Amino acid sequence: VQLVESGGGLVQAGGSLRLSCAASRSTGSFNTMGWYRQAPGKERELVASITTGDGNTNYADSVKGRFTISRDNAKDTMYLEMNNLKPEDTAVYYCKVAIRVILTLYHYWGQGTQVTVSS
Repeated sequence: VQLVESGGGLVQAGGSLRLSCAASRSTGSFNTMGWYRQAPGKERELVASITTGDGNTNYADSVKGRFTISRDNAKDTMYLEMNNLKPEDTAVYYCKVAIRVILTLYHYWGQGTQVTVSS
């Protein structure tokens, strides 16, 4: 599975960005999809996730009400809409998918896209 993120960049505080994660296979085949981020000197953390079966979403407390995760199965793409961005949102953002094969859960990561929010 190949995942390619795009949409990162430099934005002022209060601005918006939309990240995309294009998959090399049907997003409907994934069990879960998610966005993670890693800031310099910090551990990678979950930002948002979506369960492909029932569409349930989960968000980190720090982004609730500002970020929205979604997917378009017709385009095999997952999105992260980020509004009211804050300097503390600055990080490399990664998409990740999980596929269950029998009893094993396989995880695949994208290469990451940089998001920088200036104050």
